[in-house]
Amino acid sequence: MTDRVSSPPRLTIARPDDWHLHLRDGAALASVLPYSARQFARAIVMPNLKPPVTTVALAGSYRERILQALPAGVRFEPLMTLYLTDNTTPTEIDMARASGFVHAVKYYPAGATTNSESGVTRIERAYPALEAMQRADVPLLMHGEVTTPGVDIFDRERIFIETVLAHVVQRFPALRIVLEHVTTRDAVAFVQSAGPNIAATITAHHLLYNRNALFQGGLRPHWYCLPVLKREEHRAALVGAAAGGSDKFFLGTDSAPHPRSEKESACGCAGCFTAHVALELYAEAFEAAGALDRLEAFASFRGPDFYRLPRNTETVTLEKSGLDVTPAVAFDDETLVPLRAGERIAWRLV
Repeated sequence: MTDRVSSPPRLTIARPDDWHLHLRDGAALASVLPYSARQFARAIVMPNLKPPVTTVALAGSYRERILQALPAGVRFEPLMTLYLTDNTTPTEIDMARASGFVHAVKYYPAGATTNSESGVTRIERAYPALEAMQRADVPLLMHGEVTTPGVDIFDRERIFIETVLAHVVQRFPALRIVLEHVTTRDAVAFVQSAGPNIAATITAHHLLYNRNALFQGGLRPHWYCLPVLKREEHRAALVGAAAGGSDKFFLGTDSAPHPRSEKESACGCAGCFTAHVALELYAEAFEAAGALDRLEAFASFRGPDFYRLPRNTETVTLEKSGLDVTPAVAFDDETLVPLRAGERIAWRLV
């Protein structure tokens, strides 16, 4: 009698989009872009290059470089953003709206994260641009942290919500806002209680890990990101938001590639590279929460709905057959270490 071998479990969902992605530029862009393009149909591309993408003209040039770097035959649409500064003009916002390829404007507090030196020094200085964005219906994407000296790094998101975001929401009630890569139950509560024009993205690494991961067996630089990983109670709140029924929370990997030499250094860069197995990691988080049936809404539906774009009609399939994560990824003329490097994970994108 021949034993019947059952097939591994599979999950087929509408092709997802990534609503927060770092692609870098030049040879580094060509190294990491294929990982995102193989699974996501579209991505909101972050503008924190050197120099930053502050104008529609610069965004158009960057978009062309991304399209030229795509592997032959791969369909992937970069959704461009502008980098908000103290001097962003209402005219530039109107040009962004008219461009057809700029889909949002990104707010970085000056000095908050990688290449954020040109960010907004005081939110009031950006009010003319925010007023134009509200009028033109251009979404504002916010890195939700303060950089005030003396504020504990684990409290930066909460203080930002209290001292910056709440005031922006009150002053510009019709402005669509995405609070990026939320990390705390405070952020979840604020987004849930706000109006329908306020939403948030959640990363896979913030769903899977609390701040203990930074120190397991020693200092783990490849788990260091900004906003930094938080306590377990906050991670649990993020899982509840992602796997719950609210349409306000959706996928944004914040995959941020850095060469190994700049992560494993005396002053290492912040950012986790997850694009290599992004969807697999989200599947792991949702399965652990007993909510695999809700992954499609989080990954494929809520983001397009908020950005008022059509949902994708193609599908992708995940199979629970195991995958050995590569220990290193080529990155320009160096290498980078991806999250879960050298480990075996449960899910595989077919």
